[in-house]
Amino acid sequence: MAIEQAGVRIARKPWGSHDLQPWTKTRNDDAIGELWFERADAQSPDPALLLKLLFTKEALSIQVHPDDGLAQSLGMGNGKTEAWYILSAEPGAQVAVGLTRRLTQPELRNAILDGSIADIVDWRDAIAGDVIFVPAGTIHAIGAGLVVAEIQQRSDTTFRLFDYGRERELHVEQAVAAADLEPAKVQAIPVDLTEVRTQLVSCPFFVLERVNLPADSNWELNAECETWVLVIAGEMDVGSTYAGIGDALFADASHTHIKAGSEGLTALLAYADAQPRPGLLRNLDIRTAKPASRHLEQALIHHQQPAGLPFRSTEA
Repeated sequence: MAIEQAGVRIARKPWGSHDLQPWTKTRNDDAIGELWFERADAQSPDPALLLKLLFTKEALSIQVHPDDGLAQSLGMGNGKTEAWYILSAEPGAQVAVGLTRRLTQPELRNAILDGSIADIVDWRDAIAGDVIFVPAGTIHAIGAGLVVAEIQQRSDTTFRLFDYGRERELHVEQAVAAADLEPAKVQAIPVDLTEVRTQLVSCPFFVLERVNLPADSNWELNAECETWVLVIAGEMDVGSTYAGIGDALFADASHTHIKAGSEGLTALLAYADAQPRPGLLRNLDIRTAKPASRHLEQALIHHQQPAGLPFRSTEA
């Protein structure tokens, strides 16, 4: 199967933005909250993962998603675990992940009903380059002033706990049943796999990496499973296809040549596996490749991520 340029579906949201530059040339009079990347052929089977861009001029609802077990008990195919990569953030922008203290189910129910849940979620500052992992069951929210790339299990099931007076339905009992009542676990620190690959998140449903390819370098992408590629800086040629900032590609069971642009390439790679794949990227510029790189990849691929604070980097 050849790599393909992803199509885009627009999702209008009350908290969305009119300015989506430089991530897309799409313009609309309505506020756009999300861009969903999809297979080019609408008749293709649904992928296991969903890649999105989110644009927030106002805070999203405080919400929670079910895990697989609860979702399936409610007649849904699967739950929703997700991860965020902050592409840009206005000064003071924040995200909420988990609770500031442990609650009982009756306490959570009361906090939803009286609105005090807004004061119990754990808000933290967000800057470009932050990576946040949100397992199913984690109460969370995304604040205003952010552009976020999100990879998730393919599900749109959301239980709202608080909605800032927008008068949309709250899902009290479903949220209580789905929610983890503890503060969120400490985020893991990203791990360098090779000179060009950094593991950001690894979980049972997907792996999220950031890759930084040197200018004019040539690589082979070995997408043995469902793989999404999102360009976040620079550009690349993939066969006869060009991809620049905000463009996404889909590949599965595909071996594809990638040529980084004259200013290099930074991209997010997300794929449907539980562990990083050692052979995901192969340097085709043999003369300039460092001999130790393959050994480094094999050595670090099984490296255990240390616990730590949410990752911060100076990269956008």
